[in-house]
Amino acid sequence: MARFATSNTDEALDLVQDAMLDFVKRYTGRPAAEWHVLFYRILHSRITDWYRRAAVRNRVRYWFMPDDEEGEDPINTIADPAAPDPAELVIRRDTGEALEKAVRQLPLRQRQAFLLRAWEGFDVAQTAAAMGCSEGSVKTHYSRAVHTLRGWLEDYRP
Repeated sequence: MARFATSNTDEALDLVQDAMLDFVKRYTGRPAAEWHVLFYRILHSRITDWYRRAAVRNRVRYWFMPDDEEGEDPINTIADPAAPDPAELVIRRDTGEALEKAVRQLPLRQRQAFLLRAWEGFDVAQTAAAMGCSEGSVKTHYSRAVHTLRGWLEDYRP
């Protein structure tokens, strides 16, 4: 979830680590059954804070950073000799990239509801607790996300 929000693995790991440390400080005395939802609630707050900070950072960075384009990492261009079927790998990669791009384009609340429900396996009540909203709101956000993704990814259906 954090990686989708930040598009950067290192930043995502920092967010998750921050959320975990805050969780341990505040909620270790709570019953273990509540930990999963509480952690995602904290992570959601960290992601929201990251968006706010990123907006300010990007405004400042625009004025001070040169327009350098980074090239592709040479390691990514090396073929994997253990890959069984290059065509299948290309299809999987393209499908994965399309799904990732589509999920990133969803509005924040829809993206969070989709990731918590579909990828993390939360039920509606857990998702509502993690997102800090009603169960009806979760159902609405999730439904809209699924319908939007189906429309955008129609070409990738088997």
